[in-house]
Amino acid sequence: MQTIRRQIMDILNEEEMSARELSQTMGIREKEVYNHLSHIARSVAPQGKKLVVLPFRCLTCGYVFEDRKRFTPPGRCPSCKGTHLQKPTYRIY
Repeated sequence: MQTIRRQIMDILNEEEMSARELSQTMGIREKEVYNHLSHIARSVAPQGKKLVVLPFRCLTCGYVFEDRKRFTPPGRCPSCKGTHLQKPTYRIY
């Protein structure tokens, strides 16, 4: 039996998914996925791999959260103050 974190890593090695898709696949809360992602990012580094994040993007003005280090979603766009944000996707390469 694999741990949840190991199962998420196996999924992300195979395909790109959002936190919501991962939570539905794994049967855990989306909030828990964000916690696991930060650990996974550190775990894959010694293996010569990287957790690649296609960042949050504001759907109103197009602002891209490129420099964001946290995995949790931002409250609103710093540019237009809109709250309609496209969720990021994750993949291990």
